[in-house]
Amino acid sequence: MTTTISIPTVTGAPLATGVAARVRWAISDTLTVTKRNLIAITRIPEALFFATVQPIMFVLLFRYVFGGAIHPGHGINYVNYLMPGIFVQTVAFGAIQTSIGLAEDLQKGLIERFRALPMARSAVLAGRTTADLCRNVMVVIVMTGVGFLVGYRPTTGVLPYLAGIGLILLFAYALSWGFALIGLSAPNSETAQVMSFPLLFPLTFASSAFVPLADMPSWLRGFATYQPVSVVVTACRSLMLGGPTSHWVFQAVGWTVGILIVLPPLAVWRYRTRT
Repeated sequence: MTTTISIPTVTGAPLATGVAARVRWAISDTLTVTKRNLIAITRIPEALFFATVQPIMFVLLFRYVFGGAIHPGHGINYVNYLMPGIFVQTVAFGAIQTSIGLAEDLQKGLIERFRALPMARSAVLAGRTTADLCRNVMVVIVMTGVGFLVGYRPTTGVLPYLAGIGLILLFAYALSWGFALIGLSAPNSETAQVMSFPLLFPLTFASSAFVPLADMPSWLRGFATYQPVSVVVTACRSLMLGGPTSHWVFQAVGWTVGILIVLPPLAVWRYRTRT
């Protein structure tokens, strides 16, 4: 007598027996989680609205209140100097939403449900960071329109301008993985936000985003010149307005790639140990 033992399978779970199958599975799950997070964003339009209003207020503040007292030199008017810094600041602050969103999902027990599903573990983090990247794309489009309304005029042409925007978005994506690590380490979304701002504020405001580095004290200038936000701002400013480009672009790409090499594995490790 032969006894047949049937192994139950979970409906919808692909049998990932090879590397290619596992990659397809991970990409499919990532897209599903991304869609879920984008739908969640559209269902809270107030949060999206105020996330857009804040950078607009920064543009108006620096353009019309502080702009008259800041002189970047080299024949560049202040609004052209300002907007690349505003772009980087906007997407950097937008990346904080990754930490808040993940901490909120943990607090609600949603990630525990994800762990019980037959899905790739990396999809939760990759889906969250990809959704925040999509939101940053929309915000950058809005900020471009605002910049043109207040007098911003790139001088290098369309392709270099788009290259600068691409560099900004890549940097924002890298930052999202860092804030994912913070969100997974925080006990709740409020704490995640409180933990994120002290890390981001010095990098944003002690940079070349709003004022020329030459106007800073000498003890601050060294840090401000070579920290990642300043490097990305200077690279984007060179792409959009002209000037020595390759040196700063290579440094910006180096910072971004370095962040992507270090932080995603740390975030995935924290995801596994936290949940």
